[in-house]
Amino acid sequence: MAIYDYRATTIDGADRALSDLKGQVVLVVNVASKCGFTPQYTGLEALYRKYRDRRFTVLGFPCDQFGHQEPGNEAEISQFCSVTYEVTFPLFAKVEVNGAGAHPLWQYLKTAKPGILGTEKIKWNFTKFLVGKDGEVIKRYAPNDVPEDIDRDVAAALGA
Repeated sequence: MAIYDYRATTIDGADRALSDLKGQVVLVVNVASKCGFTPQYTGLEALYRKYRDRRFTVLGFPCDQFGHQEPGNEAEISQFCSVTYEVTFPLFAKVEVNGAGAHPLWQYLKTAKPGILGTEKIKWNFTKFLVGKDGEVIKRYAPNDVPEDIDRDVAAALGA
């Protein structure tokens, strides 16, 4: 299995095959607009802009499973991200990352790289997964791991 085996709905409602990311390094993040970690959008966007021409992307998946910190609909989320943080990396429709309703991509990510002590559950918003050019998960990052600290791993995955 790899992320290429999944599809997801974009924030605009289009169906997207993640197979179109083949050969890219990808950072997959569950995001929220009203979270203490929300300012990480700035770092995620900076990382995206720094490496996007080298076949790197960030995929943001809004999630409202943690403290109701993503209460808006897709249009509101999109506008917030665009206006407040000038986000240009791809955003997707709201998903669940835990429980029976967890999106299949997130089920895969959690199984591929469990957290501390082998726990698969996502603990909070802004959990991140770095995926290599082969579609396999390289590393899982905690919500408090800021994008600036992930830069070195992204560069290594790109072959810098």
